[in-house]
Amino acid sequence: MGCGHYREERNGVQPIRLGVNIDHVATLRNARGGAHPDPIAAALAAMDGGADGITAHLREDRRHIREADMFALKAEVPLPLNFEMAATEEMLALALRVKPNACCLVPEKRQELTTEGGLNVAGQEAALTSYVAQLKEAGLRVSLFINADVSQAEASARVGADIVEFHTGRYCEEMGEARTRELERLRRAVAFAHALGLECHAGHGLSYDTVEAVAALPEVVELNIGHFLIAQAVFEGLAPAVRRMKTMIMGARV
Repeated sequence: MGCGHYREERNGVQPIRLGVNIDHVATLRNARGGAHPDPIAAALAAMDGGADGITAHLREDRRHIREADMFALKAEVPLPLNFEMAATEEMLALALRVKPNACCLVPEKRQELTTEGGLNVAGQEAALTSYVAQLKEAGLRVSLFINADVSQAEASARVGADIVEFHTGRYCEEMGEARTRELERLRRAVAFAHALGLECHAGHGLSYDTVEAVAALPEVVELNIGHFLIAQAVFEGLAPAVRRMKTMIMGARV
């Protein structure tokens, strides 16, 4: 999300930010076609719980977040806004109007339930270089959502991205030794990207059960978590769920 570089370390340990994705509050609102629950109220509750930023994904089919939500989030929530978007002319134009703190370019397929993997940056460098340049020229920080793959990190640096956000879905889905292997793959990719000068974020599928190992990776400075926290809010409230998650990820850095 790009809330800004940390200038200060605590006891030699770099802190870590928590971005909260409020897409699925809008999904619930849209199910009845009314105004409730309100994504803006959810963002403010997340802030009360200690969120460092808010993420929202404006999809082509507007299945959850809508244009009006993006403008309202920017105007009414005093936290950095991360605009998740496909690399299309339509979304570029909207991002330049909304002027979020940062934009995260993600792959998008109309029929997918959720983002299924990272961008193939290496396969579309020319197009992505243009989108990244236009967003940065407008003063926005730019993140690319990629798999834990060093070739994609290299390509991200070449196209001019400020940040890479690593897709953690496969790590979260695996169990036992397979999960350990995925974590090691993620660790290597994060360290490689950091050495290239890219700011490293991570997200997708993280829960109370999986977040600490990722938060413990010293080069990761931000986690973006959505579906789990919105679902958990049904049982414990959004602010308490965010507060618990923030405590866990900060504890993993000690």
